[in-house]
Amino acid sequence: MAIKIKAPLNVLLIGGGGREHALAWGISHSEHLGTLYIAPGNPGMASLGESLVLDVDNHQAVIDCCKDLGIGLVVVGPEQPLVDGLADALNAQKIAVFGPSKNAAQLEGSKSFAKEMMAKFEVPTAAYASFSSDSIEDAESYLQAQNTYPIVIKADGLAAGKGVIIAHNEAEAFNALQTIASDKKFGEAGNSFVMEAFMEGEEVSVFVLSDGKSLLTIGNAQDHKRIGDGDTGLNTGGMGAYSPAPVLTVALEEQIEDEIIAPMLFGMAEEGMPYIGVLYVGLMLTTDGPKVVEFNCRFGDPECQVLIPSIQSDVLTLLYATATAQLSEVELLLDEAHRCAIVLASDGYPEAYEKGKAIDGLSNLRDDSLVFHSGTKLVDDVLVTNGGRVLSIVQSGESLQKALDKAYSDIENIHFEGKYYRKDIGSKGLAHYNK
Repeated sequence: MAIKIKAPLNVLLIGGGGREHALAWGISHSEHLGTLYIAPGNPGMASLGESLVLDVDNHQAVIDCCKDLGIGLVVVGPEQPLVDGLADALNAQKIAVFGPSKNAAQLEGSKSFAKEMMAKFEVPTAAYASFSSDSIEDAESYLQAQNTYPIVIKADGLAAGKGVIIAHNEAEAFNALQTIASDKKFGEAGNSFVMEAFMEGEEVSVFVLSDGKSLLTIGNAQDHKRIGDGDTGLNTGGMGAYSPAPVLTVALEEQIEDEIIAPMLFGMAEEGMPYIGVLYVGLMLTTDGPKVVEFNCRFGDPECQVLIPSIQSDVLTLLYATATAQLSEVELLLDEAHRCAIVLASDGYPEAYEKGKAIDGLSNLRDDSLVFHSGTKLVDDVLVTNGGRVLSIVQSGESLQKALDKAYSDIENIHFEGKYYRKDIGSKGLAHYNK
């Protein structure tokens, strides 16, 4: 990798969930790393870097921190700081940052913006219409005129992956409008909303790095959004993932890059909004070909947990090259293993749940097990639950079945009151392999 990198490189990683734990794990293996600082981090990341108390909503405080600590690269894990313009503030001070500008981050921050860009660049997606929460009557009239169900109703802004309602009839659709626009279930994210045609097919996510001039696809995965086995129940932030997805053939990957990824990224650059960072491309593989479900401006969680361990190249070099317009100079090396991540959640999630349950058994796992913390904390040196999604158990194997068998075996050794997890992670992938 012939890129210009100033080593040792001090890195500030922003975030404290499982995605950031996986990124910290990957960055920590780099020969170019000086000190890894993490804000705020979590107990699982304590051995990988130094945790900081830092108000990431205060852009000047982040800038001052970077200058004080000699930070050479900021890696922004979650979407909210990006949508709020943190990358712009850092770039203005000539601090390298892995993450898109506020304008480019609108691809996730505003569903209607993303739809408008897709229409402009002729990127295939579902037919849609946008509405303000002040115009419910217009939305109801649209529903009655369309009279086609199911229909998908999405809060326009950020809703932690939960702002989507699938309505199967007019009554459910009208109730969804009430939930989003009047009851404000998703807060300000629902001040406007998008209604789009329901797409049938299998979902898959593709992840690509972009430095604003070139792109590099780094992997794909399938997530499990629903809380219950068989994809039932409420939407969550993600209950598990596996990679690679066998439904994604080489021909499909090429089609997706040619018809979706390249037009989107090069179109954004032409609009004066070059995209820098990782672009999460959520797709539906329909009978009419692949179509975009959503774009996210960050790594997925738990997809990140299966993607980062597959990268055999220096992860920090990849991130730095992306942030400094040197992506065309790097070589991506991936292993050939199958991986799965299974999320252990608190009973009651994604609705009300209790915290503070002691976690036991992490020392009894296999030597090759990876455990990424999402919602944990230390109380008097005891590790306890502190979120809806608590831990991700990541395993690899020569086949998806072997990876899953190892992960579920690991889970039996982990204990906390109210432990919940899906029993069918990877079932769609296994069905493909068993055809």
